Amino acid sequence: MENYSIVIFILASMIMLSSLADSLKIPYPILLVIAGIGMGFIPGMPHVALNPDVIFLIFLPPLLYDAAFNISADDFKTNLNTIAALAIGLVFLTACGIAVVARYMIPDMSWPLAFVLGAILSATDAVAAISITKGLGLSHKTTTILEGESLINDASALVTYHFAVAAVTGTAFIFWRASLEFVILMAGGFVIGFIMSKLLGIILNRLHHNVMVTISFMLLMPFVTYLIAEEFHVSGVIAVVVLGIGIARFSRKVFPDTIKHQSKTIWDIVIFLLNGLIFILIGLEFPYVVRMLDHDQILPCIGYAFVITLVALAVRMIRVFMQKRNLQRAFRDKKHRITEAALLDFENSIIISWSGMRGIVSLAIAIGLPVALADGTAFPQRNTIIFISVVVVLFTLIGQGLTLPWIVKLARPKEAGEGRSSQSTIDY
Repeated sequence: MENYSIVIFILASMIMLSSLADSLKIPYPILLVIAGIGMGFIPGMPHVALNPDVIFLIFLPPLLYDAAFNISADDFKTNLNTIAALAIGLVFLTACGIAVVARYMIPDMSWPLAFVLGAILSATDAVAAISITKGLGLSHKTTTILEGESLINDASALVTYHFAVAAVTGTAFIFWRASLEFVILMAGGFVIGFIMSKLLGIILNRLHHNVMVTISFMLLMPFVTYLIAEEFHVSGVIAVVVLGIGIARFSRKVFPDTIKHQSKTIWDIVIFLLNGLIFILIGLEFPYVVRMLDHDQILPCIGYAFVITLVALAVRMIRVFMQKRNLQRAFRDKKHRITEAALLDFENSIIISWSGMRGIVSLAIAIGLPVALADGTAFPQRNTIIFISVVVVLFTLIGQGLTLPWIVKLARPKEAGEGRSSQSTIDY
């Protein structure tokens, strides 16, 4: 089967399965992941090789831009304390927690390799959580926190991964230098995103009467912004997020209703296709990574992945409930300008904790592990790390994904009556 035939086959399967998910009462991301696993085991089915650079360029910019465009700036600011705690602090805590467990549980796993595995699995995929909880009456606060977390945590995870891999290759880790580089990456991404949003605003202000040109510019600019930021060696993720937030404010003031409705329709289709492809590709990788390991290693590695999944979930739950307590204390003591709207209740804390699923970013980072070190020797335990990473992604997507709707219904957040579905109400 030629490459283009495979792509068409996967797209057609994804569309049909997405329509079937409603009838089966199964969240469509879960159905697509399971279908992808099944497709991968079809005799004669060629392996669809995932290029991490392509994943980061084709999938990340539009998904991040869409989420940033639709998130409420006021709600983001209100919950910024919690979002930062999850998207930055929790990423590093999770990486450390997984590293400690992996170091002492997996044979021949050195500390640098353990931190590589921790970094790969440190970021959550809120796209999966939002897709799975769509239509379940998720509270507005919970949705904002999950979306806000997803806008920033990818950048934190990529930085953590970069330093972990550098440690494996023998580069000395200096904390102050790593912290400075992290700040520069984030600040540089912010500057690039701000400049590009202003530039796009000037262009659209002159051309917004031409509907097709306007929509085309809006479709293209996330990719351009990401590439420019990466060329300057700063965070393309943060740059795209800032671009989305900036253009969202601009569009509400300038765009006529015609452009808003047409642009929203096009973006909804693009995001639907990208989300569907992500989940099928995740499933397709499992049969491939199974063949990478010796048969006697598969069951032990599945066991390691299960333990790591539990550890990641436990770390997330502990951090979320610590954040709940810290917010209440700060509000009571009138510190840090914490408002009542920023407080977390028990129900929302449970849902946020259970929504820590891993996804396409973890998969792409794992597959992007170097094949060899600088001296030409093979990257140690590369296949084991990739296999465990893929299985953890599947455990979180299928295990937490299937139970998340039940958790949401059981918790019944206090804001549910005021909540919105995960489909944004803001028009492009």
